[in-house]
Amino acid sequence: MNKQNRLGEMGVGKLLLEFSIPAVIGMLVNTLYNIIDRIFIGHIEGIGELAMAGVGITMPIMFIILAFGMLIGIGTATKVSIKLGEHDKEGAERLLGNAFTLIIIIGVLLTLFGHIFANPLLKAFGASENIIGYGEDFIRVIISGCIFNLMSFGLNHSIRSDGSPKIAMASMLMSAIINIILDPIFIFGLGLGVKGGALGTVVAQAISSIWILYYFTKGSSVLKIRRKNLKLEKDAVLSIFAIGVSPFSMQLAQSAVQVITNNSLQSYGGDLAVGAMTIVNSLAMIFLMPIFGLNQGLQPIIGYNFGARKYDRVKQAVKYGVITATIIVVIGFIIIEGIPETLVKIFNNESSLIEVTAHGMRIFLIMLPFIGAQIIITNFFQSIGRVKISMFLSLLRQVIILIPCLIIIPRFKGLDGVWIAGATSDILSVIITLIVFVKTSKDLMGNGKEQKVILEN
Repeated sequence: MNKQNRLGEMGVGKLLLEFSIPAVIGMLVNTLYNIIDRIFIGHIEGIGELAMAGVGITMPIMFIILAFGMLIGIGTATKVSIKLGEHDKEGAERLLGNAFTLIIIIGVLLTLFGHIFANPLLKAFGASENIIGYGEDFIRVIISGCIFNLMSFGLNHSIRSDGSPKIAMASMLMSAIINIILDPIFIFGLGLGVKGGALGTVVAQAISSIWILYYFTKGSSVLKIRRKNLKLEKDAVLSIFAIGVSPFSMQLAQSAVQVITNNSLQSYGGDLAVGAMTIVNSLAMIFLMPIFGLNQGLQPIIGYNFGARKYDRVKQAVKYGVITATIIVVIGFIIIEGIPETLVKIFNNESSLIEVTAHGMRIFLIMLPFIGAQIIITNFFQSIGRVKISMFLSLLRQVIILIPCLIIIPRFKGLDGVWIAGATSDILSVIITLIVFVKTSKDLMGNGKEQKVILEN
C-alpha cells in the first residue's frame, strides 16, 4: 500500500493515530518552545514582569505573520490532499511550487512593512512607555526572520499531505529543540535579553526551513518542488487562497481581538494585566495546540476521502477527532482550575502577577471543556472545501461574539469583564457551531447529492 492509497484504505482509527500523534507531538513541542521564550524572558532579573508584558503586546503582529503562514500552508495542504485523492499528482506539484513562490514574496513584503511600522503599530496595540522598548526589541528580530517562519510553518502542512507525518513531526521537533537550547545561551549567556529570545526562534526556524526544502527537492517526498512550477499561476494561487482564507481570516481576527484585548487590559489593569494575559494565553496554548495538531492529522484523511467520495470514512474521522479533542481540553480544564498559582509561578514569581493571572485564568478558561469540538468541526468544513461555513465558524468565536463582549462587559465588570468576555464567547460559539454542523451534515453526509455538487464546483 503506497503513501496515498492508505489514506483511503487503512482503518480510520489507525490512520488517525499515525497522522495525528506526530502532529500533536510536533505542536506540543512547538508550543513549548514559544512558551520557553516567555519563561526565560519572565525570569530576566529586574525586568521580567515588564519584559513579559512587552512580548505580550507584540502578539497581534505575531498573529499576522501566522495568518499568512496559514493562508499558504493550510490552503496548499488541503488542495494537495484533494488533488492526490483525485490522483492528480501534477496538479498537486503545481500547487506546491506556487506555494513556495508565494512564501518568498509575502515574506519579503512582511519584513519591509514590519520594520517600517513596528513602533507605531505597537503603540496602537496598547503598549505603554514602560514596555514598548521590550516589545520592539523582540518583534524586530522576529520580523527579520519571518520568511523562515512562513517557510517552516507553511510547507510543513504539505509534508503531512504528502503522506509523511513523521517527517513533519521531525522538522518541528528539530526547530523546537534548537530553540530551547539557544534561548538560555542568547538571553543569559550572551546577555541579549529579550532580543535573545527572538533570535533563538529565528535561527531554529531557519534550520527547519532548510530541512523542509531538502525533503521536497532531494528527499523522499512523493511530490517535488520543481522549477517549472515556481511561476505563479492565477488558478493555483486562487485555489490556495480560497481554502486558506478561512484560517487566515481567523488569525487576522485574533490579531484584531488581541489589540482590543490589550487596550482593555491596559485601561482596567495596566501593564500587570497585559503580562497576566500573556501567561494565560501561553498556558491555554498547551491544551489547544494539540487539537490543532489533531486537525493537521485529520486534514489529509478528510480531504483525501472526501475527494475519493468515501463519505463513511469522513464521518468516522470527524467522530474520532471530536472525542479525542474533548478528552484533551477536559484534562486541561482540570489542571488549570486545580493548580493555577503553581502554573503561573513557572513564568514569574511576582506575587501580584500570580494573583491577577490565577484569578483571570480560572474565569477566562472556564468553558475550555467545550471548545475542542468547535475547533474540530470548523476544521472539517475547511478540509472539504466549504470555505464560507469554515470562515464563519472560525470568526464566530474570535470576532463575531468576542469583540462585542470585550467592548461591553468590561464597562460593567472592569478587569473581570475581560476574562468573562472570553468565557462567554466560547460557550456561545460552541452552541452555534453544533447547530450548524447538525443541520449541514445531513446534506453533506446523507445521500451524497450535496457532496457531488461540492466536488463539481
